[in-house]
Amino acid sequence: MLKIISVVGARPNFLKIAPVHKSFQKYRHKANHLICHTGQHSDKNMSMIFFEELELPKPDFYLGISGGSHAEQTANIMIEFEKTLLAEKPDLIIVPGDVNSTLACSLVAAKLGTKIAHVESGLRSFDREMPEEINRIVTDILADFLFVSEPSGLKNLKNEGITDNKIFHVGNVMIDSLIYYMPKINNSLILKSLNLIENKYVLVTFHRPKNVDSKENLIKLVEFLNTLGIKRKVIFPVHPRTKINLNEYGLAGKFNNNVIITEPVGYIDFLALSKNAELIITDSGGIQEETTFMGVQCLTVRKNTERPITVEIGTNQLISTKLSEVEKAAFAILDGKIKNGSIPELWDGHTAERIVEILIAHLS
Repeated sequence: MLKIISVVGARPNFLKIAPVHKSFQKYRHKANHLICHTGQHSDKNMSMIFFEELELPKPDFYLGISGGSHAEQTANIMIEFEKTLLAEKPDLIIVPGDVNSTLACSLVAAKLGTKIAHVESGLRSFDREMPEEINRIVTDILADFLFVSEPSGLKNLKNEGITDNKIFHVGNVMIDSLIYYMPKINNSLILKSLNLIENKYVLVTFHRPKNVDSKENLIKLVEFLNTLGIKRKVIFPVHPRTKINLNEYGLAGKFNNNVIITEPVGYIDFLALSKNAELIITDSGGIQEETTFMGVQCLTVRKNTERPITVEIGTNQLISTKLSEVEKAAFAILDGKIKNGSIPELWDGHTAERIVEILIAHLS
């Protein structure tokens, strides 16, 4: 019997591991699939609510590591995860995405000789100021199985000298979750509770340090959202990091009445808000993919994206961090100048099945 441990730490990880866990149930006679939650996101709204909504079992291991600098968090996860690996001796660990948990657990596994599978491999922003970029690069160097979501990943890994026999183009596992939970998403009551009309509001998310850590940038963000609020209702689920900074700089009460501030919302409700929005403005990664699949207009407030397929053929537009440019692009969309898009290859709801089939075949 194979023993496989999947690592989750932050909100996006749960979305990627939920369909993988479901797919492993077909092979229960061959593999025991366990889940380790590092605790990187410990906030109820950012973490445990996802286990409930995604029908994931209670984690088999909970490391309880959150907070601290990048170095402290990575080191503390490594220390605790090493204890888990030494006790459990799994045949393989699965690490999704690009958070500190991904890097920390990959380093531990590599040093102990445990095989590593990286889900969402090969994505590159080519911006090493982003900690996620460092996490991606190092994890891909260490991984034995590299599961790629889009063609750019294949090109990037080849350019970095990764051998072809480790690389598998399987599609986007986040889309598996989106398709599977669409009936629940369609039954969400979040629009009614916020008094929203379908396709008549803008959904906004901001959490990256470049956008929310300085007072100057936050003042500009508040002014931008207030201007946007003149034209449409604006829904702004505030990330804990952004909330702390808004309060610290005395900006939390500066929004006008058309900008609706909420706590972070669960997966189902957030996707319901996304699916029915006229426009989404974000600095997130995964939202670029979800909007492309659902055909929703998306403006990405960053200088770069590690998901270029969403710009090349999807509904995403990469603008910049200059909010004056974002405002211009947003108003153009609200005036009807939309971008048509298509769904990338293998974003079909069966990615997790392909991942699990490959792992079972190779490990058996």
